[in-house]
Amino acid sequence: MSVLVNKNSRIIVQGFTGSEGSFHAGQMIEYGTNVVGGVTPGKGGQEHLGRPVFNTVKEAVEKTGADVSIIFVPPAFAADSILEAAEAGIKVVVAITEGIPVKDMMVVKKFVKEKGVILIGPNCPGVITPGEAKVGIMPGFVFKKGRIGVVSKSGTLTYEAADQIVKAGLGISTAIGIGGDPIIGTPTKDAVEMLMNDPETDAVVMIGEIGGNYEAMAARWIKESGIKKPVVGFIAGQTAPPGRRMGHAGAIIGGAEDTAEAKMKIMRECGIHVVESPALIGETMLKALGKK
Repeated sequence: MSVLVNKNSRIIVQGFTGSEGSFHAGQMIEYGTNVVGGVTPGKGGQEHLGRPVFNTVKEAVEKTGADVSIIFVPPAFAADSILEAAEAGIKVVVAITEGIPVKDMMVVKKFVKEKGVILIGPNCPGVITPGEAKVGIMPGFVFKKGRIGVVSKSGTLTYEAADQIVKAGLGISTAIGIGGDPIIGTPTKDAVEMLMNDPETDAVVMIGEIGGNYEAMAARWIKESGIKKPVVGFIAGQTAPPGRRMGHAGAIIGGAEDTAEAKMKIMRECGIHVVESPALIGETMLKALGKK
């Protein structure tokens, strides 16, 4: 089953012929992802990486039946690319671009919600269902197939968590990098909920960071849902000083609940197995599953 993407997903790449788009689309195709084409305005009718190029998403959807799009478009134009994909009937949009203006994202967030489109990102590594589809920029070899879901606000910690899970002898059902910008399409709770409701996912790793209330909302949802799948949690930024942005635009301690300490406390209170270091994710998951 997995969530969001699988071997049947039909994926297009927006910003297909640019350097970023070309590189990562090539990696996705090499992984075995079902990339059916790409979009670069003005280059329609050409072929790139052995796939057709279209001028618009609408045309790409009509010709290829695409239902997932990944976006490698510069920040000034990326919001329009998301809106175009949603308008054209794409169901899952993965926005890799970092630095889309917040005011643009306010419009986008409302529009995708009205359209019933799932937006992952922006400023994220994407989504991978190992052995089936890699829709993102993550190193595919780290992810081995299995039954543990991963939700992470940090790109590199997504890979670290996957590596930990694999080294523990387990594997990944789907890993979702939700993105580090202040306004993102799919908050932690929504991504966790998808995995909790996925019959092929037995447990979840939830990685957050300082700033915002996403992790607290997800933790409270987990507790209230009554779903018994174990969740292992980690919060990045335990040493961060208040008021300073740490790496991501959304990672800034504004209120009392924004600190790593406060988030970890709430997560523990909600029954999540919280680790102090990402190096403990694997063994903690084994214990949570009763395998150690």
